[in-house]
Amino acid sequence: MVSCEKDEDQAVINETATGKISSDKNTIILNELIANDAVINFTWTKPTFNIAVVPSQEIEFGIKGDNFKKTAAVNFSNDVKSVAVTHAAMNAAMFNIGAVPDVVNDIEARLKTSVGSAAFYSNVIALKVTPYTPNPDLVYPKINVPGSYAGAAGYADWTPGNSPNLFSPAKNDQYRGFIYVTAPNSEYKFTINQDWAGDKGDDGTFTGKLLETGEVNVKAATAGTYYVKVDWAANTYSSVLAKFGVIGDATPTGWNSDTDFVYNPATKTYVINSIMLNSTGLFKFRANDDWALKFQPKKDDQTLVSGKAVQSYFNAENTVDGDPGYKVSEAGNYKIELDLHNSAYYKLTITKL
Repeated sequence: MVSCEKDEDQAVINETATGKISSDKNTIILNELIANDAVINFTWTKPTFNIAVVPSQEIEFGIKGDNFKKTAAVNFSNDVKSVAVTHAAMNAAMFNIGAVPDVVNDIEARLKTSVGSAAFYSNVIALKVTPYTPNPDLVYPKINVPGSYAGAAGYADWTPGNSPNLFSPAKNDQYRGFIYVTAPNSEYKFTINQDWAGDKGDDGTFTGKLLETGEVNVKAATAGTYYVKVDWAANTYSSVLAKFGVIGDATPTGWNSDTDFVYNPATKTYVINSIMLNSTGLFKFRANDDWALKFQPKKDDQTLVSGKAVQSYFNAENTVDGDPGYKVSEAGNYKIELDLHNSAYYKLTITKL
């Protein structure tokens, strides 16, 4: 419906010809190494209407069978009738609709033409798309944690642009992540946009409340790894010590004790340089020699491949279903590395020595 100045002058829009879209290929494998190169070309004819209108257009993508309930779009200027989509733009669209990385996904695409609040759609074309895992550092919002501890952790002291970050996987102003502190009573603050403008600190009560003006530095009372959570909108924060180790009947000490990780500031990762793992048992990663905080597979027991990084999940973030563990298919000495710098994608790598 397009309304003129008077209600009685309203005119009803009808399509007189439906838009049609096609692509130069139907199967694509996306590649981060050539992210800015074109990977697929779309060509279309625009719909026509019974009255003169100035529509806007975009290409919508959805998972096949989902009936476009969740969509992502590629936009372009209204005067064009074809567009080349890059690997990066296509991968971002696939990420936003929930396509699974590194496997073939059945995807549907269509031309969406909007006239005011009314939407008109073209035919649907079928695509087979293999996305890659996007760099989570570029996908998720983050805040920075500059402080006196950062240099010893492999960053730079009191430098918002070179500090550990807390990420918001839900993109909802709630941030979380890990920082490594080497000295007791280390101080830090929270910044956004890698700058000091709008920085926040404790309100002086050290009860988890943040202030932007009149604040004081947050303090880490003891050395160690801290799991930090910040609600930027509510101006609250919390932190808890979390010293991680590996435990399980696949390890030399079984379920009786942990083998602790050591933080490596050069790689900004937690490392066990050598540990014997058998192929018959399981292992998990837990904090503080307790079971409250664990890194695990998302759902089922998972066999790890030497040298291949996988996403690991933190049970305290309600991302783990059940109590699964890890295993290896071949017994031997392994290096284990946990990369916890981004809470949107914790990364685990084991390498057979």
